[in-house]
Amino acid sequence: MMVYSNEKVAGVIFFIAASQFILGLIVAEALYPGYSISTNYISDLGVGPSSTVFNVSIFILGLLAIIGTYFLHRAFHFTVITILLAIAALAAMNVGIFTENSEPMHTIASVFVFLFSGLSAIFSYKFTKYPFNIIVILLGVTSLSASILFIGNIYLELGVGGMERMIVYPILIWMIGFGGFLSAFSEKS
Repeated sequence: MMVYSNEKVAGVIFFIAASQFILGLIVAEALYPGYSISTNYISDLGVGPSSTVFNVSIFILGLLAIIGTYFLHRAFHFTVITILLAIAALAAMNVGIFTENSEPMHTIASVFVFLFSGLSAIFSYKFTKYPFNIIVILLGVTSLSASILFIGNIYLELGVGGMERMIVYPILIWMIGFGGFLSAFSEKS
């Protein structure tokens, strides 16, 4: 029987979590008649014909992120990122439970996902090596900067949906990259 290290397990789980959500997002966008990535919020996918795919996918993202966070904590015992990731993951699960028709819970959960995911990406530099440690910081800063612009209703001609994607996509890229990095982690390095 093969035994995998905690960091490898965490990495694979993070990779799967973000990958399945990206695919779920694409399917949900295709199922939603007239959906525009520029003018529609991402959360619009959580109501209507795409709701099941979107809500299940984002709930799974959060659930798997919680499980991955457990293994990451077992590997490194870095409490700051454990707390940041756990909050982001629980908030993602709540976005799937409390759709945009469930205000203010949906907005609160969304803000928590955006904020704590961006901070998680930044703090993950502690586990990575150059040059990837710079990349994870830049992805987190990009997401948080886009969040600030989004809150200020500054969409840079991307529309509300486009700017929201500038918050979310860097986090998904980070989670896939970080998951790949961890899954290739060598106990000898």
